[in-house]
Amino acid sequence: MPDWPWKKKRTPAEDEGGSGHLTLARESLRDLIDDSRLPDGVRDSLAHDYEAVEAMLEKLEHGHLHLAVFGRVSTGKSSLLNALIGADTFTVSPLHGETKRSSMHQWNEVEANGVFLIDTPGLDEAGGEEREALAKEVAGRSDLVIFVVDSDITETELESLRTLLGRGRPVIVVLNKSDLFTGDEQAQLMESLRSRTAGIVDPDHILTVAARPRSQTVVELDADGNEHTIERAREPDVEVLRLRLWDILDAEGKTLAALNASLFAADLSDQVGRRILVARRELGDRLVRTYCVGKGIGVAFNPVPVADLFAAAFIDIGMVVHLSRVYDLPLSKREAGSLVAVIVAESAALMGTVWALHFVSSALKVGTGGLSTVVTAGAQGAVAYYSTYVVGQVAAEYLARGKSWGEGGPKKVVRRILDDLDRDTVLRDAKREIRARLKLG
Repeated sequence: MPDWPWKKKRTPAEDEGGSGHLTLARESLRDLIDDSRLPDGVRDSLAHDYEAVEAMLEKLEHGHLHLAVFGRVSTGKSSLLNALIGADTFTVSPLHGETKRSSMHQWNEVEANGVFLIDTPGLDEAGGEEREALAKEVAGRSDLVIFVVDSDITETELESLRTLLGRGRPVIVVLNKSDLFTGDEQAQLMESLRSRTAGIVDPDHILTVAARPRSQTVVELDADGNEHTIERAREPDVEVLRLRLWDILDAEGKTLAALNASLFAADLSDQVGRRILVARRELGDRLVRTYCVGKGIGVAFNPVPVADLFAAAFIDIGMVVHLSRVYDLPLSKREAGSLVAVIVAESAALMGTVWALHFVSSALKVGTGGLSTVVTAGAQGAVAYYSTYVVGQVAAEYLARGKSWGEGGPKKVVRRILDDLDRDTVLRDAKREIRARLKLG
């Protein structure tokens, strides 16, 4: 039987209403806000998310809980919230897709202090991609989601439901507008809903309601015995949902809030990590290219093959040491040397012709007494540039993985990088950069 994420063996802290979870969630979110290690630009790019973190912290401090409705256009989400509140607080209209943006109101009952209901735009409004994204964002940051359908669940709805559950959000599925169906039809729909959501939603978390039932036609007799037909409004039928929500909030409210905050913090941490990695890759790539040009020029002008090799190793090791600092995983020169040796060995085995060209060009320089330096500068310098570029890219991948080669070891990483590189393009760029630095035209 599927269950919600918080339904686990409880610790003493959790038995105290989830206070322990709240404390941990606050600390986690505060660490994100106060992290001073972020590279320039990363915090700015996450400004909107950090505002959400601040709002989440305030929400936790005040003990607020957020419940969001979610679903297709015109399934009666706004009407359902109004029925729960007992007032026409949220906008309801016969027009298709009336809710254009999310809105939030407090559940104004004595027991509901600090509980807020959130309305969201419909999923499938034509041209409403931004509204759908907003709905998913609001639902993702809510403590509990009421997923509203008005008939059998569609593939689009089912996919959205899986997404919400996959993000760890507790969900109650509600079949609204039950007054439109006969008893047998309701039973068939409920059976289908339970069957199609089997394994992802507990059958007890699928309920039927009528948020805004159709008026009832009643025939009355006046004092003279004449019949008159009148339309009598019917009260919303949402009590089963109201009671289920109160049971959950009373038993697990604080844990729900803490769980959502922790998941949100984890999501944002992942985003921060990805942004930091992108920033480091960009900085690392500039660093690698700087070393490539320096090595290309140095090798082109050095007529001694042994010195070429020495210079190549020295430059590559220095580059890797510098690169390790960019990734905040500093390596010693000895460690960097070992890493370079592994990369060069694997690369040489996979592209021996390039290394052969390097040695032939070095021999050519010795045989001409250095007179061919200008002639061979473009060719040999480009090869040296390319070799350092490969070392830099592989080292960056190793560091980005946290000093790990992953499955398959260094050979697999080197092969993938070599396959991804357009050698002719890199060599052509190398010749252009080197000749520009040497002012050879």
